[in-house]
Amino acid sequence: MTELLKSFFRDDSGAVTVDWVVLTAAIVGLGFAVITTVGRGAIDTSTGLGAVLASKEVTRDYREN
Repeated sequence: MTELLKSFFRDDSGAVTVDWVVLTAAIVGLGFAVITTVGRGAIDTSTGLGAVLASKEVTRDYREN
């Protein structure tokens, strides 16, 4: 059984399409992971920034500060 598996994994004949599909799926999965991580951080940051900006008073003249 182990010889059959070794032979299977050593065999390099076959469609290049299979390699392309696996590589593309890995890239898409990595892209989703990055977008999810960055998206959560951006939402947290923008929520905090919105709270800070909402607490500030807007003045008409710079001399009033």
